[in-house]
Amino acid sequence: MKTHFIAELKYKTAEEGGRKTPAYNGYRPQVKFNFSEKQTSGSQKFLDKEKANPGETITSEITVLTPDFFKKKLEIGMRFQFLEGSAVIGKGKVLEI
Repeated sequence: MKTHFIAELKYKTAEEGGRKTPAYNGYRPQVKFNFSEKQTSGSQKFLDKEKANPGETITSEITVLTPDFFKKKLEIGMRFQFLEGSAVIGKGKVLEI
């Protein structure tokens, strides 16, 4: 099952331990919410541009492949992290479900 939501994303800079290169539409980081130790993969579609540079805040539609568990627990304003492997490369906030 897929779950879609709109979120504000803040990418860390390389100095903060984030990406050294821009992230482009379709980028697939791991997504982790505080209510669960589960992580899931999510594809990002930026709403106003094709890429997000390190240090930038951007609005994105996120599609996650997840069990019903996630869909029933998402709320507007909920915060999450996104990761590459075990490195947290940014944070987000759910704007719309």
